[in-house]
Formats: sequence, C-alpha cells, structure tokens
Amino acid sequence: MTAATLDDWIADASVRTVHRRSAAAAPAALWDAAGQVRLADTRRLGRMVRWRIPGLDGSLRYRQMFREYPFVVLEESEHGLVSGLCGKIWTLTRDYPRLAGADEFAAWDEPGTVRVAFAHWVSPLDHGGGSEIVSEARVEPVDMRARLRLKTIWAVLGPFAPLVASEPLALAVRRAEGA
Repeated sequence: MTAATLDDWIADASVRTVHRRSAAAAPAALWDAAGQVRLADTRRLGRMVRWRIPGLDGSLRYRQMFREYPFVVLEESEHGLVSGLCGKIWTLTRDYPRLAGADEFAAWDEPGTVRVAFAHWVSPLDHGGGSEIVSEARVEPVDMRARLRLKTIWAVLGPFAPLVASEPLALAVRRAEGA
C-alpha cells in the first residue's frame, strides 16, 4: 500500500497530511504494535477524536475505530488500511452518514460536505532493515461551499496537525522496538 493507492480514492484533495516514523523493527511487528494503540494512549489525538466523534470509548483501538461507523473500509492489505468517511466534518454533532461500502464513498456528492480518506501502512525500509509506518489523510470538498468551510477550519487547526497526528505513530514505533 502506498500514497498512489490513496490516489484511487481522493486525487484532488484540498487538505493532505502525511506523517511517518521509521523503526528498527520488522514490518509485521510495527503493524501489530500500531494495531494495539488505543485512543486513551494518545492524549492529544485521543481527546480530539472523541471530541469530533462523540460516544467513542477511550479503550477503542484506532485500527478498530477505522473499521466502524462513521468510517468505512475502502481497501486493506497485509500491512495497510484505507478508510473513509463523508459529511460535514466542521460540525460538533455526530451527523456523518452511514456508508454501505467503498462504492458509496466513491460516489458521495452531497452538497456542502467532504470526503475524507485515511490511509495507514507499514513498509520495509530500503536501507538495511527496519520499517516505516505512514499515516496519510486527504480531504476533498464536494463543492465550493464545502471548500470554503474546510479552508476556514484548516487555517485554525492545520498548524497543530504535526503535533497531534504523529502521536500514535511514535507510540507504535516505541512499542515495536520494545522500548
């Protein structure tokens, strides 16, 4: 799984974030460690996710969260997962639509909303062992109104993305390396 895989789902993103961490661990070990990270394990991101998606339990693992409503699995491989959600991500209510599957995500065109794809994968490093975990998110507005709302919210939240979104990756690396 690579960023090119994500292009199949969202090629024209208004917002794109990419975070990565290298580990002195095999890809399977890093992927397994990442699968054990819970919302409560990540202070900043865990709180933000539960604030944006009310009703989530802190003991929920991220990998499980990306497989359940309001997300839908778009694609999966041995060491990768692409999930998506649609809706008005700037509201404080949990008003995301239930998507029946990847085809419904791909066809989503409700005015005033966005499509968001989240990809997480692990791949071996080219130079002498180890692996790298990557987390990428892309947001694609359906129309101009959604594009303007997204631009406004991202101007406020965007600068904090590196501080928050990389938190589970660092934790997964520490766990995979046995630290």
